[in-house]
Amino acid sequence: MSASSPGGNERPGMRLRWALFWPLLGVGLLWLLAIHQAWSQSNWVSFGVLPRTLSGLPGILTAPLVHDSWSHLLANTPSLLGLGVLALYGYPRATRHAIPVIWLLSGLGVWLFARPSFHIGISGLTHGLLFYVVAMGLLRRDPLSIVLAIVVFLVFGGMASGIVPGDAGISFEYHLFGAIAGVIAAVMLARLDPMPPPRLRQDEAEDEEVLPSEHDRS
Repeated sequence: MSASSPGGNERPGMRLRWALFWPLLGVGLLWLLAIHQAWSQSNWVSFGVLPRTLSGLPGILTAPLVHDSWSHLLANTPSLLGLGVLALYGYPRATRHAIPVIWLLSGLGVWLFARPSFHIGISGLTHGLLFYVVAMGLLRRDPLSIVLAIVVFLVFGGMASGIVPGDAGISFEYHLFGAIAGVIAAVMLARLDPMPPPRLRQDEAEDEEVLPSEHDRS
């Protein structure tokens, strides 16, 4: 596998570098867009998803890139970085497919079922990654997947409360459909990355250690 197309078998250092690179690039893009929006003094809320309208349908693609305030973007930045790094490190192949799946399905769910208001922000993707990593741990059950699921649950588990109605100004629908999309992505892609090789059974290892070589035999 070339360096430009990381898979699941590269060295841990290279794997970590790619896992850091893409979330940092994504966060950087969001901040550049927010700076441009502030500098141009423009309002991009109309690029959000407006449910059940033709004009709001393109928002499925653009809504995650739009934030209505610095506090909104600042609240989403740590979760996008943390969950993005963990997901890409654990499942480099699957996550490259999971992100567009979560992006599109969460937006489509909002367009079909959400309240008639503009829905914006990257939090649909972050909630999707949260449920994706936890679901991957339950489905794969190898040591790395279990550790990643536990870390995500302990550090970001509080986000799960966002999938139920709360503050009227927060799109719980984006969170909910992001979570559903994350589980769907995990079910679809759970085996895309190679499973770790099974550990040699202890008795087999001991037999190999004591087996004499040709030069040792009498």
